[in-house]
Amino acid sequence: MVLQDESIEPIRGVPELAKQVFLVGCAVLFYFGVRGLTEGSEAAAIANGEWILAREGDLGVDVERTVQGWTVGSHWVTTLANWVYIWLHWPVLIGTLLWLHHTRIARYLLLRNAIFLSGAVGLVIFATFPVAPPRLLDAGFVDTVTAYSNSYRVLQPPSLVNKFAAMPSLHVGWNLLVGIALFQSSRNTAIRVFAVVAPLLMAIAVVATGNHYVVDGAVGTVVALVGAGLASLITRPLLHLDYRIRHWNEPGFRRERRRSAAPPVEADELGECRSEDPT
Repeated sequence: MVLQDESIEPIRGVPELAKQVFLVGCAVLFYFGVRGLTEGSEAAAIANGEWILAREGDLGVDVERTVQGWTVGSHWVTTLANWVYIWLHWPVLIGTLLWLHHTRIARYLLLRNAIFLSGAVGLVIFATFPVAPPRLLDAGFVDTVTAYSNSYRVLQPPSLVNKFAAMPSLHVGWNLLVGIALFQSSRNTAIRVFAVVAPLLMAIAVVATGNHYVVDGAVGTVVALVGAGLASLITRPLLHLDYRIRHWNEPGFRRERRRSAAPPVEADELGECRSEDPT
């Protein structure tokens, strides 16, 4: 998922960075706004959550209670799970986007577009299949983030939160996309280790904190990879379009347009060139 032609990349600088901050900021506000407005009914969300938990039981993957039991039994494990859930998501996501914009702008565009597209898919699922997280079920789960931390409510105010958007887990999906981007963009061993470990820790933390079911992380991974696949298809054409818009009125680009608009030419048997249109 790499764009090889660096000549068509946007020129790095304050105007380009400001444009990207504006685009991403608008997308984040739109995402949370729509996510909040599409909150489904509580009864349906709880019923769907109980159904998921029951189906996981049929498959033998309902490990949520076991993982939470290990977590709440230790203060430091609870703190670690909370910190992973809070600080390895938005802060790492934003930091990675900024770093990639400065160093690997093509990879930045791919990651940005993958997040946009997978987020759009996620919104459709949130609206059509509301799911209450384990912490909201009457099943003995503990909301460790609310009980033991205030940081998350600052980073993500409750007014912007859809309580019934457990499926899919974009905490898991987007952290996977960040891990892939970091691993591909750096040869630094520490960064590559972080790129592998962080998504795995997030997959555990979303369950340990009572915010997601195991299957939420699996579906979040699929949604994120679908977004990445679509991003790899559209990013190059968008870059070419952006390049043409930026250079449309430059003299060299005008000559190139005139050459491309000229009638096709082919060689005759004597090696001479003649136009297909004799007029």
